[in-house]
Amino acid sequence: MSELRAGVFVTGATGSVGAAVASGLLSKGERVVAAVRSDSAAEQLPPRAEARVFDFGGDADAMREALEGCDRLFLMRPPPIEDVERYLFPLIDAAMRLSIRQIVFLSLQGVEHNKGVPHYRVEKYLERIRAPYTFLRPNFFMQNLSTTYRDDIRDRDQIFLPAGHAFTAFIDAHDIGAVAAAVLTSPGHDNKKYTLNGEQTLTYRNVARILSDVLGRRIRYLRPSEDEYLARLAEEGYPQDYIDVQKMIYRVVRFNVSAFPNRSVRRLTGRPATTFRQFADRERAAWVR
Repeated sequence: MSELRAGVFVTGATGSVGAAVASGLLSKGERVVAAVRSDSAAEQLPPRAEARVFDFGGDADAMREALEGCDRLFLMRPPPIEDVERYLFPLIDAAMRLSIRQIVFLSLQGVEHNKGVPHYRVEKYLERIRAPYTFLRPNFFMQNLSTTYRDDIRDRDQIFLPAGHAFTAFIDAHDIGAVAAAVLTSPGHDNKKYTLNGEQTLTYRNVARILSDVLGRRIRYLRPSEDEYLARLAEEGYPQDYIDVQKMIYRVVRFNVSAFPNRSVRRLTGRPATTFRQFADRERAAWVR
């Protein structure tokens, strides 16, 4: 294989997971070709990552050009994209035509039992075409609390989610990135499916107590009903597709499907998963007002 085909093409490279994947690969001496939506977005990339402007809506030639010089692909679905057949499958097809030797797909926990999510269709397509896949199926990101749900915590001192008394084995996006970097640079991961959980399981009341301790002020978990939560999303102007996904997610949570910790991060990277307190200490600034 020529030197030009020694890179990893990383989609979502400016996001929480993609940036961690890129950083992890660079730390291992790998060449990283990072997909960005514009030249200006390249400023957000880790040093030494090569920016390449990329659009999931491009034609077959654009897909081929995007992958030029790469022999592995880290693939994640941008949240706004529901039509994966139109936007993700062409990149997968281009990767197969170029004989990409590994496609690591960021899926989600429990996807095999949830045909309604786009990740399910991507997984089934990769299996059907006999792609050299590795599926990463992470639990809830700790980063949801420092991004999506940040404002409630920072501005209102509350967590407003319909999780009931259920437990969740949260995982740090940095750990997911470390796992992706590990499986992209070591043998033995072809056609493997890894469920990625943290090593501790917490209720949202536990999360609120840890945040209270870290921030030095009381954070409350309000435990709204599903109807109350969905009504609030509608009042705040969220689209129905987003509301439907949130409804599905927290029904799964209340069944404790996301409750069980494991040691996949430790086994695949050689170090333990980040605890929620470690994460909260590191990201404290997100909730300081």
